[in-house]
Amino acid sequence: MTAETSQTLDRGLRVLKLLADTDHGLTVTELSNRLGVNRTVVYRLLATLEQHALVRRDLGGRARVGLGVLRLGRQVHPLVREAALPALRSLAEDIGATAHLTLVDGAEALAVAVVEPTWTDYHVAYRAGFRHPLDRGAAGRAILAARLGELIEPGFTLTHGELEAGASGAAAPLVGVTGIEGSVGVVMLSDAVPERVGPRVVDAAREVADALR
Repeated sequence: MTAETSQTLDRGLRVLKLLADTDHGLTVTELSNRLGVNRTVVYRLLATLEQHALVRRDLGGRARVGLGVLRLGRQVHPLVREAALPALRSLAEDIGATAHLTLVDGAEALAVAVVEPTWTDYHVAYRAGFRHPLDRGAAGRAILAARLGELIEPGFTLTHGELEAGASGAAAPLVGVTGIEGSVGVVMLSDAVPERVGPRVVDAAREVADALR
């Protein structure tokens, strides 16, 4: 550190970098050890970063990068959408259902990219910007399952009627994308999701994750 730099700001940026380098978040104790400062300092840093939505803490107390980091760059969300669109278009056309990329925003799931199929007579209207609780709908449930380590083979989550009566959903989490929790999924007007949809959604989520790395 030099006379021209801020120690507090430096520590805050180091916190963000540490969190960005982990998929599972870090506890206050882990951050304290890595930064070489006491827990009180870490609590203050996290509280300040949380106020600006740059950090969020889950129910278990683990800190993760917040979507406020994305908002710092006005072009980041468009870039995320652009990276995901090819896989979403292919998924929507293949399945004949509305495909979406959903990211975590606080305690909610936020649809940041949506593609509707071009050849179907009808499909579910689902718009970018749509929010819902993480524990409702396939998109949020897939994210929570991955976060809690509860997602097992075949790697996707299915729901019916949780967000819209008569609609079913399938979603698979993004895996291996540092600093981003999200899922790729489809929603369709159906009593049940056809068997081939789940594996196809997993493939699409893998494609999006590769594009975002």
